[in-house]
Amino acid sequence: MVAIIHQKDKRSGITYAYKSVSYWDKEKQQSRSKRTLIGRVNDKTGEILPTDGRGRKEKDESLSAKRGPVPAEKTARSFYGATYLLDAIGEKLGITQDLKNCFPETYRQILSTAYYLVLEDHNPLYRFEKWGSLHKHPYGKTITSQRSSELFGSVTEEDKQQFFRLQGKRRSENEYWAYDITSISSYSECLRQVQYGKNKEDDRLPQLNLALVFGETSNLPFYYRKLAGNIPDAKTLKHLLADLDTLGFSKVKLVMDRGFYSEDNINALFKDHVKFLIAGKISLSFMKSNLEGSYDNFRSFEHYNETYELYCRTVETQWQYTQYRPYKKETLKESRRIYVHYYYNIDKAAEEEKAFDRNLMNLRRELESGKRISEHENQYKKYFDVNTTPKRGTKTTVKKEMVLQAKRYFGFFVLLTNETMSAATALEIYRNKDLVEKAFGNLKERLNLRRTLVSSEQSLDGKLFIEFVALIYLSYLKKQMQDTDLFKSYTLQGALDKLDVIECFEVPGQKLRVGKLLEKQRVIYKCLGVDPPASL
Repeated sequence: MVAIIHQKDKRSGITYAYKSVSYWDKEKQQSRSKRTLIGRVNDKTGEILPTDGRGRKEKDESLSAKRGPVPAEKTARSFYGATYLLDAIGEKLGITQDLKNCFPETYRQILSTAYYLVLEDHNPLYRFEKWGSLHKHPYGKTITSQRSSELFGSVTEEDKQQFFRLQGKRRSENEYWAYDITSISSYSECLRQVQYGKNKEDDRLPQLNLALVFGETSNLPFYYRKLAGNIPDAKTLKHLLADLDTLGFSKVKLVMDRGFYSEDNINALFKDHVKFLIAGKISLSFMKSNLEGSYDNFRSFEHYNETYELYCRTVETQWQYTQYRPYKKETLKESRRIYVHYYYNIDKAAEEEKAFDRNLMNLRRELESGKRISEHENQYKKYFDVNTTPKRGTKTTVKKEMVLQAKRYFGFFVLLTNETMSAATALEIYRNKDLVEKAFGNLKERLNLRRTLVSSEQSLDGKLFIEFVALIYLSYLKKQMQDTDLFKSYTLQGALDKLDVIECFEVPGQKLRVGKLLEKQRVIYKCLGVDPPASL
């Protein structure tokens, strides 16, 4: 008699399945049974996953074997050149291994879906079936729309956090991490975090916000967080610091734009001993007061930076740090060293002055014609004295002192940091932050995430995660193309299409055969940091 028996290992918490065969023992004159390990039992689905007979899952030959042709299981001819490229990148960056560790049952579906998003520009997921039937990819089977929804729903927060943790450890510890937020519009208002807020693209739909952390040296993302659409950028930093601490990243360096600047945030960064570089607001009294000592001779020759065509200076000063300590019911106050880097762009100053004067002329016309606009009342009072008489009508006089005061800081911008560096170095680090903006562009345009259509929280979370995985591949590809000047010859899609036409042929019992490669295709592989597949 044959039976399947489930038994849970108390030490590991894993449930194993055994095949039990009953037989009669003639010597002992009693019924006996022989058990053979079949595999591990998925606690959620009840599915039995085969093992190698020693309590471990079967080794994934696609990961353990060396790159190259492997024995085929079916007869098929498929496009392989571009998916081979992503296979190699996934191994190089540890994406495949990290996904396998975090999503042992679904990592192949996640990879195949991410491959589709990378290779098929703007195409919606319901077209995966056609693409999957023509390409060799990790899952090897079709993923229907219903299966995609199930896949999205299977992505848990715990597994995501573990993936962030593993990927973060692969980034350079000494690099700055760029942090920024974008808004994603949604047609569904039933999602908790979809709210009306300040939409950065003037889209009138409700939105959710997506925070992203990028390594400036690696040019790769490793963390994102979904936020309610009505939360201002400056209110999110403390959540980020708490998340990074949970992930085990305490010694970090962050670079942020001025949307994150606030006294509370600077205090929080000092409190957590985080190195930071953040854009400030020149209109604040702290920035103005520290500039006064060098304002009159700021545009001296020795402070001109030819590379950036700017005048720049650094002021070392003190930040008045405050921290409320509830256990002592007191507020700690002390000085912390901070560096304020000032920059002056003479062309920007001229443009700002022209725009300001044009605005003053429009304001004066509105006043003297009697066509006042309610939104401009504060500006009327600030910059003009108005006199009205029956004979002469309305006449205006510009308040020269107020105008000079407003123009005093045109062309200036400022960066703050608690790490010693030159003004030029600080500017270089800050300008590299635009890679986050480019990443947001990739998510919204190429990965088709400008507006989301999902209607459940789980589906949204899962879809965002797979889009994020695809973004890692895209970010790597773009950096390699920039570093090797491949963009001079191809667009990203053009390079991928050039490889996508390479075919492979599979026959059971034989090794996979790859079609003939052209020299141009070999060059593309080399530029992207991947060895070409072995062809006939």
